[in-house]
Amino acid sequence: EVGKSSAKKAIQRLSPRKIESCKTPVIFDKRVSKSIASHIASAINGSAVANGTSLFKDKMEEKVLNSSITVVDDPDLYRGLGSSPFDGEGLAKTKLNMIENGILKNWLLDLSSSRQLEIESNANAIRGIGSNAYPGPSNFMILPSKNKFETLCEDVKEGLLITELIGSSVNMITGDYSRGASGFWIDNGEITFPISEVTIAGNLNEMFLNMIVSDDIDLSSRISAPSIRIDSMIIAGN
Repeated sequence: EVGKSSAKKAIQRLSPRKIESCKTPVIFDKRVSKSIASHIASAINGSAVANGTSLFKDKMEEKVLNSSITVVDDPDLYRGLGSSPFDGEGLAKTKLNMIENGILKNWLLDLSSSRQLEIESNANAIRGIGSNAYPGPSNFMILPSKNKFETLCEDVKEGLLITELIGSSVNMITGDYSRGASGFWIDNGEITFPISEVTIAGNLNEMFLNMIVSDDIDLSSRISAPSIRIDSMIIAGN
């Protein structure tokens, strides 16, 4: 089954085309949407907030995502790769709504960053082999909606389905976002020919407020997200 799936994906990507530069809806496939979730995790990292290097540093209790979206950190997820009863500093962990209905509710905190911000730690310290503890997620996820993946596509007249991201130029202070990408062109809701060698660009603040998610979350990593649609991004092609 793995071989058949891999062969099918490889064949679908044969003879990719180039497209003209445009501004259009973009859908991040669930295989790459976790990169968007990782940017959210970086923006609410207590160390970045304390150091003033987060675009969310002054936005506690403010709307930072589309109001339909909730983001959680769940250390009790069954068979989750980051599941653990205690954090890297020995504090008991609990499930937290980091962003609830688009409103920022919590930072990811360890003892050091919580002291800097003068609030109580919420037990989000992680520790690598031979390293000091630092704030980070356990099982961090954008919760899925009831939308099917096909629903994200069906009202897209022209757009891009991204299945691979290449390189990165993301400024977590200003939110400026630019990445190389490849995938498939969407025409009247249908996935058509493969696309290569494009750059997608936007600003994370605007992207976060305009995200729509589907129900197809993949929980195979510590940071997870379903497929995500953003209705307007710049695509630099030919």
